[in-house]
Amino acid sequence: MHMADALLAPGVAVGMAAASAVAAGVSVWQLKKEDDPKRLPTMAVTAALVFAGQMINYTIPGTGSSGHICGGMLLSALLGPYAGFLSMIVVLAIQCFFFADGGLMALGANVWNMAFYGCFVGYFLLWRPILRGRLFSGMGAKAAGRAKIILASILGCVVSLQLGAFSVVLETSVSGITELPFGAFVALMQPIHLAIGLVEGVVTAAVLLFVYEARPELVRDVTVREGEKQKGSLRMTLVVLALAAAVIGGGLSLLASSNPDGLEWALFGNSEAGYSENMGLDEESFGIESEAAERAGSIQESSSFLPDYAFPDSDSPAGTTVSGLAGSAIVAAVALLLCLVFGFFRKRKKAKANG
Repeated sequence: MHMADALLAPGVAVGMAAASAVAAGVSVWQLKKEDDPKRLPTMAVTAALVFAGQMINYTIPGTGSSGHICGGMLLSALLGPYAGFLSMIVVLAIQCFFFADGGLMALGANVWNMAFYGCFVGYFLLWRPILRGRLFSGMGAKAAGRAKIILASILGCVVSLQLGAFSVVLETSVSGITELPFGAFVALMQPIHLAIGLVEGVVTAAVLLFVYEARPELVRDVTVREGEKQKGSLRMTLVVLALAAAVIGGGLSLLASSNPDGLEWALFGNSEAGYSENMGLDEESFGIESEAAERAGSIQESSSFLPDYAFPDSDSPAGTTVSGLAGSAIVAAVALLLCLVFGFFRKRKKAKANG
């Protein structure tokens, strides 16, 4: 669902960047008040895992399309909505600047579409009410926890992707792209992202169930009984997730589907593989040309050292492996740096209060 700059008018791009910046500011303000030492390593590892996970496009059977996880629900379930949202910004910004994935001018819109809904709407309207509610109360506590995680993960991912996909349609419509009639674009975007969201929900539930079994206190809003025996240490749980990020980004990413993702499929179709043309736009010349987009494109071209997750002018699969490993490491390092900065300001605040 990464939007290109050509899909947005500069004014719309600025508006979406402002909206995302406000949400980021609120998240920073909220995190300054929290003090959770477990968040530092967890944020680094889970952000890297989401980066790696987004490199794997899974085929949507019978459509000629593919999809990948967004990760907002996963991160907010483990880190909370505010740290989850900032982690998603780190992931999307690094994809944009270093791998030319999504337009630079469109970064604010991509943050809103792919992060805001999962981290805030999905968490506050679905995850937290379901996990804190009395659903499945007839089961044992552990079984009820598992059932709630599965339900909240699937519903949260489906709803957040539907909202994100609809936002893409609205943003292109407001931008005045007449080649994308509103009704036809909606009719293509919503069903394909329903399928993508269902798969993401299952993947998200699987990861969260692993964490729930190993260290349930890492999963937000679950009930942890006093004296409950943990099946794994915090360090071992995070090591497993870090290894998963390395294996997915450095190895399994080589098996990613070559079919266009949901947004590309809606715009251009996949007639070369015998599927529909859908909107049938020309990939070389579509959308809006603007001076702002050209400037953003030149900046992105100079900053992206592995464009499209590959070595420049090379088809070597090693480029994908290096991209997965390097990108995951960079994301983890930046997320770790953010945690350290927040920790520094919290300590200064405490020192002033005690002084």
